[in-house]
Amino acid sequence: MGEEESNNNISKSSGGDGMVDQAPAAKENGRAADPRLQAISDAIRVVPHFPQPGIMFNDITELLLRPTVFKDAVDMFVERYRGKDIAAVAGIEARGFIFGPAIALAIGAKFIPLRKPKKLPGEVISETYILEYGTDCLEMHVGATEPGERVVVVDDLVATGGTLSAAIKLIERSGADVVECACLIGLPKYKDKV
Repeated sequence: MGEEESNNNISKSSGGDGMVDQAPAAKENGRAADPRLQAISDAIRVVPHFPQPGIMFNDITELLLRPTVFKDAVDMFVERYRGKDIAAVAGIEARGFIFGPAIALAIGAKFIPLRKPKKLPGEVISETYILEYGTDCLEMHVGATEPGERVVVVDDLVATGGTLSAAIKLIERSGADVVECACLIGLPKYKDKV
C-alpha cells in the first residue's frame, strides 16, 4: 500500500469495471468530473524510493492535514454508498482505517478491521498475498460478517491488487458479498486489473 507511481484520484473498482480517473478519463467513462478531485489530487505527494529503492510512495499526510480536502474525499465515498444497503465497510490496515470508519458511520454500516497478522485477539481467518516487494497476510475476526451481507472494502490505493484480492477472499469466505473496493488513489498501470 502506498507504493508505485501516482495517479491521485478517487477510485472505485467492482469486478474490473474500471475506476474514476482524473477529469479527461472521467468524461470518457460518461461520468462528469467532480471538482473536488483536483484538490484531493494536489494533496497527495509522491515520495521517491520509499520504503525502499524503486518504490514511489503516495503520501496522504497532506490530505489529512487539510480538513476540507479530507472531508471531500470521505464525502465522495459516502455519496457513492449511501442508500446502497451496505452492511459493512472493511478497512485494510493501516490507511483503510483512516477512511473506512468515517464512511461506515456516515452510511450506517459497521466497520470491520482487516489487520496484519497477530494483531487481532480471538479467532481469525487469514489470507496471504504477494506484494511488489514481498508477501504479507490479512486477518479478520471470525463472525465479523454475516452470510449475504453487502460489504465495501476500503484502502488508500490500488497498486498490484494483491491486498484488495486478499481482502475480497477473506470476506467472501465468510459468506458476505463484496460490492466494491473503494480506494483513494488509482494507479493507471493497474487500472483494469482489480
